[in-house]
Amino acid sequence: MDRTAQARTGFAAIDADAALKEKALANLQTWLTHPDFAAYRPQIEWLCDSGKWSVVLDSFYQVMPFGTGGRRGAVGIGPNRMNPWTLGASVQGHCEYLKQRFPGEANLRAVLAFDVRQFEDKRGVYNPALPNPVLHLSSREFCQHAAGVYAANGVTPIILPADSKRYVPTPELSFTIRYLKAHGGLNMTASHNPPDDNGSKFYDDRGSQLVPPEDQLMSEMVEAVTTIRHIAFAEAARAGKVQFLDDAPHRAFIELCRRESLVPPPKRDEIRVVFTPLHGCGYFCAGEVLEAQGFAPISVPEQATPDGQFPNVTKTPNPEVPECMDRAEQLGLARGADLIISTDPDADRLGGMANRSADGKGTFRFLTGNELASLLTHFKLAQLARNGSMPKAPIVITTEVTTGQIARVGRHFGAQVIADLLVGFKYHADALWQIESTGQYGDVRGTVSDFVIGTEESHGIMATAGVRDKDSACAALLLAEAALYQKRQGRTLVDYLDDLNRQFGYYRNELLNIVLTGLEGKVNMGRMLNALRQNPPKEIGGLAVSSFEDLWDEAGRMGPFKGDTDKAARNFLIFRLAGKGISAKVCLRPSGTEPKAKAYMEVCGDPLKPGTPQSAWDATCAAIDARVQLVATDFLTKALATIGQTPTAGADKLSR
Repeated sequence: MDRTAQARTGFAAIDADAALKEKALANLQTWLTHPDFAAYRPQIEWLCDSGKWSVVLDSFYQVMPFGTGGRRGAVGIGPNRMNPWTLGASVQGHCEYLKQRFPGEANLRAVLAFDVRQFEDKRGVYNPALPNPVLHLSSREFCQHAAGVYAANGVTPIILPADSKRYVPTPELSFTIRYLKAHGGLNMTASHNPPDDNGSKFYDDRGSQLVPPEDQLMSEMVEAVTTIRHIAFAEAARAGKVQFLDDAPHRAFIELCRRESLVPPPKRDEIRVVFTPLHGCGYFCAGEVLEAQGFAPISVPEQATPDGQFPNVTKTPNPEVPECMDRAEQLGLARGADLIISTDPDADRLGGMANRSADGKGTFRFLTGNELASLLTHFKLAQLARNGSMPKAPIVITTEVTTGQIARVGRHFGAQVIADLLVGFKYHADALWQIESTGQYGDVRGTVSDFVIGTEESHGIMATAGVRDKDSACAALLLAEAALYQKRQGRTLVDYLDDLNRQFGYYRNELLNIVLTGLEGKVNMGRMLNALRQNPPKEIGGLAVSSFEDLWDEAGRMGPFKGDTDKAARNFLIFRLAGKGISAKVCLRPSGTEPKAKAYMEVCGDPLKPGTPQSAWDATCAAIDARVQLVATDFLTKALATIGQTPTAGADKLSR
């Protein structure tokens, strides 16, 4: 039986749009017959013969969308999976974009970086007894394939030598593009996604990811690709069409980070810091910077080796998840450490746990992304003020979904605060670029030298204008120095956070993931957001909705859409809530990289008034904690009701 006809029969039992089924059949036919896909054919035929129609439909119903920064998702076979073909099409489009962006430039160059990933089919999708061209494929090999596409298109790829034992982490890639005055870059990483995922993120000549309308232009060029020009990496290298990275950019990056130091370095054994890269490439940035500044980080030996399967990491190599630092915590307890620092696989995110006791004999407290953002913002501003080195017009940048405490902290020090950005550090970088090139962003005025810090709730920090993306290296140094400064006063970072809450108000920020997987989940996610924007609730968790903002409103503050990528990023709803002595906010958006919607919740109170008894303050904080749970449960229930679903048990569980 013809396998396309076989698939048509198999798809009939799946509840999905008929047009998507037809698209899947057309793509399946191409991959079964075109010579470019011959190597994939045995696995495709096995999937069909085994009746794995849900897998086949999901793998072929679309070409993996080129999102706001590139493509990311499960490695596998088919146009809706990460593989050499989907990567090659993306790189071909990037080459076309670079040629249009820099007309007449005879020596276009792109810096290529990769993380530690390697595809091993942990999900058991494919037949291990048959040939599989994506099995064992590493980020390094993906990047070398990309280098062959760049070289074939006359763009010089700049990449680590094939025998190099080190990696270029995300922040160093951003810096290196700027340092070498390259025209763009590619980062082969899926960040903290599961081991069998991978992705490609593209960068501009400023070392940042593209923003609308430029990302829309590149997306259209990628989608228009019909032919991928490619030569083998080894052949390109022999022909001198590949430039190999030496150590100069790396040394310059480490020195850039060290210049962000704000306090005298520690004396021998003055502070104990445990550091883990969670099997990623964080040692090559955060680890080296900590060592260079005298912190002598204590390594977690079973997680120190780069390993794309993250074998010794609990749950996920994501610093947002406390469990991933369990081994570091055990080591910290054994060594009497003051601080634990972790980085994710591509080393752009920072995680932390602080000892509750200044003598190192206490237990550890996990630091949330919002707490890290607020703490490091206050620490840097306070030290700049103390050292007499505050910029003339200090600028602090954060996002709509990051704790509002940052705005209060920034304004306390007289800083200008940009606090309403969309999610993603490319928007931080764009705001900084506008300030750099025009002297202003909205109502903010200044120069790039006025930039102090940029933060995001997802454990992202940007502390120097020399890097235009999340940077765990500078952030790790700031966090270690903040802990050192507190220890010199007989205090801890936990004490520091308590002080911030009293001075600026207790903020409880939580993220609730509404998971909706597969093709059906994608459809339901769209239905859910549209229902909520058309008929927003009047109250959430017992608090009245005082205002509602839909960022799809072209008459609103963001104006007309700049293209489809801009519209996708602005699929974002904001519910502002108010009650007696309390304010709150819920933001909802689809994740750009994972099959879920993200609900960001914030409930906060006023700063501690002088003379307030400790018991009254504790009661205020407890009431805010209780209200967050009410808001979470009620919002989840109302959101799922729009698509005829009810929450499963525990779906509204918060971080604490």
